[in-house]
Amino acid sequence: MRPGANHAGVAALFARHGAQLCLLIGLAFVLAANARPAFAAAPDHAAWDRLLKVYVKPGRDGVNRVNYAAFKSRGHQALKAYLASLQSADPTKLGRNDRFAYYVNLYNAKTIDIVLDHYPVSSIKKISLGGGLFASGPWKAKVVKVKGRALSLDDIEHGILRKQFKDPRVHYAVNCASIGCPNLPKEAFTGAMLNAQLDASARAYVNNPRGFRFVGAKLTASSIYDWFQEDFGGTERGVIQHARKYAKPELTAMLSKAASINRFTYDWSLNDTR
Repeated sequence: MRPGANHAGVAALFARHGAQLCLLIGLAFVLAANARPAFAAAPDHAAWDRLLKVYVKPGRDGVNRVNYAAFKSRGHQALKAYLASLQSADPTKLGRNDRFAYYVNLYNAKTIDIVLDHYPVSSIKKISLGGGLFASGPWKAKVVKVKGRALSLDDIEHGILRKQFKDPRVHYAVNCASIGCPNLPKEAFTGAMLNAQLDASARAYVNNPRGFRFVGAKLTASSIYDWFQEDFGGTERGVIQHARKYAKPELTAMLSKAASINRFTYDWSLNDTR
């Protein structure tokens, strides 16, 4: 075959069918770009949503409290049924946001369940479920089972949510049943609304004195920003920069002048309406 014959044949073919070939190639790229893995439908969080709306009570101080006495007498069995339904689901088949919402709801619902099992109690730290010689509180005990794997609350928060999603807003989503913690919301987290819900939770906490407050020119912040500083930029300046993203104008102006955090505080009292 003479040199260039193949090239000439290809050129002739393209000349005759160029438009069709371009259309097919373009269609293939569009289909590839829009291909999505098939995810399972998200678990139904309606039962948890209803319970939150009934038993979570926003306070004038910006703290959401829980009517644990009423919850224990009238809503505890519904909560346990919801937890059973979550543990029968397979979160590995969910999309990212649905999976995030699944684990946050599982964490929060199980935390409330543990408190109700031991109520009345003045602090969740007084609930000991084992999990280690120096374990304080219920966080290290294996309390749920997902896909046959026993998990503790710490496993969910640190081993799954923080490790897999690497989103500092997780700290505004998980609730430890304490006054010092970011609010337990009056609605369940869902994949469809996740980012808006996380941002709302962040704004509510950052702009409440539990998150950040000034005494004169000195800045006090929640101990969350000390315990998990690595998630908020790794330094006190990083924490302040993070806070400015969610702060209202007056707090933003004050934070812009702060070079460091004077002290960290946290209130472990139960977030009880009583």
